[in-house]
Amino acid sequence: MDKIFIHALKTEAIIGIFDWERQVKQTVIVDIEFGADVRKAALSDSIEDTLNYKRVAKRVLAFIEASRFHLVETLTENIAMLIIDEFGVATVRVALSKPGAIRSSRDVGIIVERDRDDLAAWRRLSGPQSAQ
Repeated sequence: MDKIFIHALKTEAIIGIFDWERQVKQTVIVDIEFGADVRKAALSDSIEDTLNYKRVAKRVLAFIEASRFHLVETLTENIAMLIIDEFGVATVRVALSKPGAIRSSRDVGIIVERDRDDLAAWRRLSGPQSAQ
């Protein structure tokens, strides 16, 4: 399977468990990798035959900026589910880091890898709280 990726998508969000973190936006950086078959697009040279990663980036940025999750785990899971649901990719890998979260480290974060089967299970478990 081919891979399409977006590296170092950077934005600000309310994220964290401490009171002060609920008051100020903090930087988050996201790497996204999509499993895709790009052969049709390579032959047609048409954006209609591939994943429009500019649209994905804009949607993910808007989602993160509007979010107010406590855990990076929750934000990352919701990003993965949103991408599978709205853009129809078969698989996605999302790495989210929060620079400066721990003194003496560059950043901390999480990596999740999800597919369409995970989306169905997530919907069953999360009910009405599914991706916005």
